[in-house]
Amino acid sequence: MEILLWLVPPVVVTGLTAAWVGVLGRQRPAPDRDELTDQLARALTRETPRRYAAPPAAPDRSTGIAVRPSRRAS
Repeated sequence: MEILLWLVPPVVVTGLTAAWVGVLGRQRPAPDRDELTDQLARALTRETPRRYAAPPAAPDRSTGIAVRPSRRAS
């Protein structure tokens, strides 16, 4: 039985964690439906600038033919 004493700390920590998550995950009172509707309406009517993470790509100037720069014979 002494060999199982190493299991006590993980079991205690697991139990405390389960209790903590249970307290954090409890049901909270639902907000007023009218308040949520107003909040959604404000968010949908707000004008926001469009932002993109990457700069626009340069247009591809390829003609489908590989053209190498000419060399001048000297």
